[in-house]
Amino acid sequence: MKHTIIRTNSPHAWLLAARPKTLTGAAVPVMIGVASAVGNGHFQWIPAVLCFLFAFLMQTDANFINDYFDFRKGLDDETRLGPKRACAEGWITLPAMRKGIAATTAASCLAGLPLICFGGWTMMLVGLCCVVFCFLYTTCMARLGLGDLLVLVFFGIVPVCTTYYLQGGMPTPAVWTLSVACGLVIDCLLIVNNYRDRDNDRAGGKITLVVRIGEKASERIYLGLGLTAVALCQVLWTTGKPAAALLPAAYLVPHVATWRHIVRLKQGRELNKCLGETARNIFLFGILLSIGLII
Repeated sequence: MKHTIIRTNSPHAWLLAARPKTLTGAAVPVMIGVASAVGNGHFQWIPAVLCFLFAFLMQTDANFINDYFDFRKGLDDETRLGPKRACAEGWITLPAMRKGIAATTAASCLAGLPLICFGGWTMMLVGLCCVVFCFLYTTCMARLGLGDLLVLVFFGIVPVCTTYYLQGGMPTPAVWTLSVACGLVIDCLLIVNNYRDRDNDRAGGKITLVVRIGEKASERIYLGLGLTAVALCQVLWTTGKPAAALLPAAYLVPHVATWRHIVRLKQGRELNKCLGETARNIFLFGILLSIGLII
């Protein structure tokens, strides 16, 4: 089999370090926030574009930070089961990654700064929290089992509600509920990632939620997150949006299929396929819910 040679610090190396497949987790919350606003008669394209740009840059920044600090802590060694990481493979040198983190952090701030014009100075506080917790996730909170809480807040509540607010309206109870549903769906990605790495994390002292509660409970949580998210979408019946309540139910078909795949595999590198399936399922949930909200 032919192996591609990746030159150190090359554009290809940086693309791999950015982990493009994870960008669905950044896009879906903004997508749902914009669709909720459109469905309620609000839309401004400039803040919508800026929110997407900020989300993509922050996700890339988080990936760089995770790559750098996990390698420094010895978590990305030869026993790693997940996809290859840039620093561990030597694709990106540590000094270059530090510069990359600084650049993406600065770019995120620059992309988010104009949002002050649409949402006031509160947007600066929101942006600052995003940047701070972007660093705290890898360096501290993920090791304490708090990563899932951060996903709920910063991949659900904050981006969905902030995006909606920037479109010109205060988040309604339904929008708050959908933001929680979004965070739960995206947390499935973290669950399957930590499920795969549970033995390595336990050995390295990284006490994730999966390490705390064990294999069986983690499998049930993965399934339950998707079921709860779809159940929360049923609040949209009360707002006269039956399509938005019904369409996300179709997401459960691939979600349950992926859950069964996880339960069957239990461990090993084959779980990386489940990671890809979960990312696909998240995007499907976002598309289905957004279509329902708009129509």
